[in-house]
Amino acid sequence: MSRGLGDVYKRQTLRVGGVAEWMLEPRTPEELREAWIAAHEFVQETATRDAEPAPVRVLGGGANLVVGDGVLPGVVITTEKVRRIFRPTAPPDESAPEDVLAGSVEGDPRIAQGRAADDPRLVAWCGATLPALLRTARDLGFAGLEGIVGVPGHVGGGVAMNAGGRWGEMWDVVETVRVLELDGTVRDLARDECSPSYRNANLGGRVVLGVVLRFEPEGRPAVEARMRQYLTEKNRVQPVTEWSAGCVFKNPDPEVAEGRSAGRLVDECGGKGLSRGDAVVSPLHGNFIVNQGEATSVDVLTLMEDVRDLVAQKTGIWLEFEVKRWVE
Repeated sequence: MSRGLGDVYKRQTLRVGGVAEWMLEPRTPEELREAWIAAHEFVQETATRDAEPAPVRVLGGGANLVVGDGVLPGVVITTEKVRRIFRPTAPPDESAPEDVLAGSVEGDPRIAQGRAADDPRLVAWCGATLPALLRTARDLGFAGLEGIVGVPGHVGGGVAMNAGGRWGEMWDVVETVRVLELDGTVRDLARDECSPSYRNANLGGRVVLGVVLRFEPEGRPAVEARMRQYLTEKNRVQPVTEWSAGCVFKNPDPEVAEGRSAGRLVDECGGKGLSRGDAVVSPLHGNFIVNQGEATSVDVLTLMEDVRDLVAQKTGIWLEFEVKRWVE
């Protein structure tokens, strides 16, 4: 465990914030479970009598996140090294139960290992990046996730928040998710045991360790063509290549907003181009705040409130934050 050296700001897509007081970097789902238990024991043991224990947080790819400036108290567990993607393998003993999430076999995930080559599934640990997962699915000709092309971050966060957009969501292809309970126990949840909704997998605060994804075999040319089409359209209307945390606000209830998205509301209210320091509401899309180089967490958080107040004053609609905020 490293103290005061966890450069959180470099591990998030917005590039603001400070460092973690303590940081752990496990390499496997089992090490992540051990780190989770150890971190909670540590914060309990070091808590003072008059204060609550410091928080234990899990940091994925740093998308959809704004981190406060200075030293972030407590323990941050990163998933950056828990990043395997592989195809399911048959158990050594055919009578044994299948544990496709274990992933003991190394090798190219595009090559079937010990099972029929027509199994249209992939297994991804929580720290695998979404771009890497999409590339693997594309190379195999597996369809179903093209809609999240251009979305940064890690698989764990993508599953937990049901990342996606107009062309599809993460849970469109989720078959099983392995989660870590608060007490350190591990559970496998089938899709029908969960109730994923818009930008929320409704996992109750559980930590995603890994996921089994079931695709539709369609062939690389078709999958690649859709990915190229969707990315071209996203680049036209979103600041995909700039430092941002993705969409700041959730889209409001269509009935309340008369079908208008959060970005459209910001645009209609004159929010595009508003700024605080180097934090700017993107001229391309009103639901993105970009860091033009030297923005601080305070700049971003203040601008988020400015935009929300602006929309509320002009429309009566109170936008709900989509980005997570680690500020204390």
